[in-house]
Amino acid sequence: MIIGVPKEIKNNENRVGMTPAGVAELVKKGHVVYIQATAGINSGFADEDYTAVGAKILPTIEEVYAIADMIVKVKEPIAPEYKLIKKGQVLFTYFHLAADKELTDAMIASGATCIAYETVEEKGHYLPLLAPMSEVAGRMAAQVGAHFLEKPQGGKGKLMGGVPGVRPARVLILGAGTVGTNAAQIAAGMGAEVLIADINLQRLRYLSEVLPKNAKTLYSSLHNIQMELPNIDVIIGSVLIPGDKTPHLITREMLKAIKPGSVLVDVAIDQGGCFETSHPTTHSEPTYVIDGIVHYAVANIPGAVPFTSTMALTNATLPYTVALACKGWEKACQDNPALAAGVNVVNGKITYKAVADVFGLPYTPWNEA
Repeated sequence: MIIGVPKEIKNNENRVGMTPAGVAELVKKGHVVYIQATAGINSGFADEDYTAVGAKILPTIEEVYAIADMIVKVKEPIAPEYKLIKKGQVLFTYFHLAADKELTDAMIASGATCIAYETVEEKGHYLPLLAPMSEVAGRMAAQVGAHFLEKPQGGKGKLMGGVPGVRPARVLILGAGTVGTNAAQIAAGMGAEVLIADINLQRLRYLSEVLPKNAKTLYSSLHNIQMELPNIDVIIGSVLIPGDKTPHLITREMLKAIKPGSVLVDVAIDQGGCFETSHPTTHSEPTYVIDGIVHYAVANIPGAVPFTSTMALTNATLPYTVALACKGWEKACQDNPALAAGVNVVNGKITYKAVADVFGLPYTPWNEA
């Protein structure tokens, strides 16, 4: 198979879809890999690193899309890429379609097969291709919260961990999945008073045993969250419903209970965000203020640490990429139900029910599309 890895063109997206180590595995199995020139440079991988393991370099994104049977990348295609996608081409990347009608319509019109990292699902509802970036995003969310809590950034001027004799910041984390757990670990490690909320009592029992003593658990109900808001300095939103749009847990009205200079970090913004007042931001302009509350809603948080993120992502995606390349996407999905769960669009039809339901469009099982 011919595999193409284009350079990411989303604002400040410095990751790349594959490391040289991943390319080496595909080349070893007889596949041809084309990398767009300088695609890996911001992640620490020069073109020479790729050619040394057998990749071929193409100068433009147009050439990569034109020659490839399968495109492997990091972020969803954006408008300039729509016209480059070929009918029948396989796209293997993050899509988050339920949060973007324009992208969904474009993928339907393209006739391509869209396999989304974020909905590949193993037994036990484990999302193996979302997990590594969720780990990065969760850890960074705590760092971001600490940074924007500083007065020059618009925050209250509080130090996350406080000092002897001065109380530390209070952090509320909504969602106790991979993002929330990693955020809690880092925030607690900084010395903050951490409260992590979820509706899964079994998960909360587990976290109460493994997290540091300055991290407490809370059952996530509207009443419980409202009771905490006046005393919270940083809120990290990390709720996820696989493939579906995220519910708003903090409404515009609820901002009245939050003190000015507090920070909202919406890690769920890729799926629509869990704060009603959230809208996507970028690393170049990461925050905005509503009712005195600092909002951080960067849609590609792990893109700020591209070396770590690219390494972690390729480690997770490579077995699936190899299966798609060696077997073709249909046989690979027949053999692996987890990979089949990642198929969102095929030949102009939506094949992931949550996406179809969000937009009121017909749903077709992938193996019938």
